[in-house]
Amino acid sequence: MRKILTTLLMIPAMVAVTAQTKQLFDFGWQFTHNGKTQTVDLPHDWDIFEGPNSGKGATGTGGGWFEAGKGEYRKTFKTPSGEVVKLHFEGVYQKAEVFVNGQKAGQHHYGYTPFTVDVTPFLKLKNSKIEKLKNKLNEVVVKVDNSEQPNCRWYSGSGIYRHVWLETMPALHIAENGVFVTTEVAPPSAPEGATIAKVRVEVTVQNEGSNDQQGVVEVEGQRQEVSLKAGESKAVTFTYTINNPKLWSPESPYLYTASVALKNNSSNSSNSLSKIKYGIRSFSFDAENGFVLNGKKVLINGACVHHDDGVLGARAFDDAEIRKVRQMKEAGFNLIRTSHNPTTRAFLDACDSLGMLVIDEAFDGWRTQKNPYDYSTVIDSCYREDIHAMVLRDRNHPSIISWSIGNEVIERKDIRVVYTARQMKKAIHELDTTRPVTEALCAWDRDWEIYDPHAEVLDVVGYNYMIFKHASDHERDPKRVIWQTESYPRDAFRNWAVANDYPYVVGDIVWTGLDYLGESGIGRNYYKGEREGESWIEGGQPEWHGAPCGDVDITGWRKPISYYREMLWKPRNMPMYEWKDGQRSSTPIEDDGLYMAVKEPNGYHGEIHTTMWSVWPTWSSWNWPGWEGKPVEVEVYTKDPQVNLFLNDKLIDTKNVSQDTEFKAVFSVPYEAGTLRAQTCWGRTKTLRTAGKPARLRLTPDRTVMAADGQSLTFVTVEVVDKDGTPVPEAAISCEATVKGAGKLLAFASADLKDTEPYTSPRVKTWNGRALLVVRSTQQKGSVSVIIKSTLPTSSLTLKSK
Repeated sequence: MRKILTTLLMIPAMVAVTAQTKQLFDFGWQFTHNGKTQTVDLPHDWDIFEGPNSGKGATGTGGGWFEAGKGEYRKTFKTPSGEVVKLHFEGVYQKAEVFVNGQKAGQHHYGYTPFTVDVTPFLKLKNSKIEKLKNKLNEVVVKVDNSEQPNCRWYSGSGIYRHVWLETMPALHIAENGVFVTTEVAPPSAPEGATIAKVRVEVTVQNEGSNDQQGVVEVEGQRQEVSLKAGESKAVTFTYTINNPKLWSPESPYLYTASVALKNNSSNSSNSLSKIKYGIRSFSFDAENGFVLNGKKVLINGACVHHDDGVLGARAFDDAEIRKVRQMKEAGFNLIRTSHNPTTRAFLDACDSLGMLVIDEAFDGWRTQKNPYDYSTVIDSCYREDIHAMVLRDRNHPSIISWSIGNEVIERKDIRVVYTARQMKKAIHELDTTRPVTEALCAWDRDWEIYDPHAEVLDVVGYNYMIFKHASDHERDPKRVIWQTESYPRDAFRNWAVANDYPYVVGDIVWTGLDYLGESGIGRNYYKGEREGESWIEGGQPEWHGAPCGDVDITGWRKPISYYREMLWKPRNMPMYEWKDGQRSSTPIEDDGLYMAVKEPNGYHGEIHTTMWSVWPTWSSWNWPGWEGKPVEVEVYTKDPQVNLFLNDKLIDTKNVSQDTEFKAVFSVPYEAGTLRAQTCWGRTKTLRTAGKPARLRLTPDRTVMAADGQSLTFVTVEVVDKDGTPVPEAAISCEATVKGAGKLLAFASADLKDTEPYTSPRVKTWNGRALLVVRSTQQKGSVSVIIKSTLPTSSLTLKSK
């Protein structure tokens, strides 16, 4: 596909139904692991409770040295009303087997795709005439086997780490993921005419009963009758138009709602009633114009993001998934690549509502193994089912602009890889032809051009760390559309410049947006005398259990590289000022076009060595005691043309800034405690102040009111500050937290990816003056008390759950 013109928008929202119901099934499971049984609520990841076993854990350096193993979940429930009863699992890692009342009801291997088990035949009858079955509870058992290690190149977690739903429905119902909405945007027929969106709604109806059935499907006032034989599925299509639609985009993620209903002819009652959110947009990729969204060229500033939620491990709470997307949005990214597996429903819902483009990725590797027990062991029997599970669930999300079928596959030099790529693409096209298919290609030697037949299968070609090949590739294949699907953080300027200057390179996607668990030590710096080398050396990096290569750490702190990258991709903008009584204020309202950071002096803590995915240790700090009079390198990031730097109100120097300086002003400053201030010729200012001694802990919650649903989370940032409220950058303060009332402590940790204290422990030592505490609501309303004791005065806050 040389030019892809694509339109599709719809979000599967929470479904409002009558006869067809969906109930959260997360609470009150009995979990058994290593001979111990306890009551747990989902989402659950047993690895994160146990913590890493540094250098010894079964998952190895790739999995963060966690032990994994086997676990069993058990829960009882009454037989619900409904002709058909199913259990829907959003994600179990991995090799799940589901038993109901002692009989095997289903199984699923891949840990990252959802699956549904029909439990109807195994349930005890609700109105049984057999006395011993009356009012008896059903028992569901889920066996999870993550013992074959290593099977994943990053932290997978272990257990039922995503939601479970109990679904009931009549025999005649709308099929699972059975509503597919696409839109086509027609430009005005005259200069002042109306833009028109044509909306197409395809509804698949399923009859899982033993008798023929008839019904009526209604969409936005339109009706169609359907007749289905026993066991039959049938799709019906509706179309309608919207004049002058509001178009979905990252800047304006507007969503519409469509009503879809299925009624039974015999009773005229609603079998299914759904309110479906959707949006409208059009986009295209081509080598001449790049990526065009709603008629405007957009440069893609993307981030690769793994599935874990940092201090929570793999536990996929909706609030944590939303927070993850919001963090990437606030860091200036406009696209996320779900490396290297399908993400969650909540994550994609957040991308739709917050305005974040997505590459939805299915797999890491294919037929040749990267780990002994990875997906290569089941690919032939599972790939089509898993691709279909991803596409059926996700195809209605407006945020998704591409499907990705793989990442750096090992067998890339075997010509048979082209056949595999075609089969993967075919499986996607069986369900969705509205988006381009991509894959992340790479080379670990000088061979690259030999992959042209493989690249030809793809609509947009992903380059992992290979963007330096773009010019020769364009000359050889001038219609190829390229995006760099992984890049080194330190190459931020070069990668921006390539996408900015060459339309056939539509963007860059850095590895990674967030620090993550697993791939131990990727992105680390180290000092002379510490273990040398990259993360993949023999024996790995046993002191580490995570990868600090992200723009944002696991407590939510944005590193200086994050601000630099955001500044690069943002258009140059003049500052905004407040006016009062006809006078302009001296300070801009917005100063986000300016950032200042300080590079750690080499030798301050030791001789610094960098690694491939690291950047030089750089901090938002003017605390360098013991370095008085010695030079410290200060970096100022801005697109304003000139910067003045002041230390204690004395001008240090003036620097011109342009693309030639990579939009940086770099100053060498003899260290002296006090106030460092950068000011541009357009009036923007940034200040760093030397902090005093630690005086207290500052607690900042991301919300003060939670829902009393047992799923709502509050993230509390813990900072060590001096008496004036200035953060103390290297403060290491031992803390212990207590959470009482209508909430409970879910996690308490720092961003130190060498700390082996379990993330669920109430104890932590602040790292770089910070930690993060996470509170989970209970199902009771009331107040939640958070108390943190340390060598500093006790700090506390009160939350509400209602």
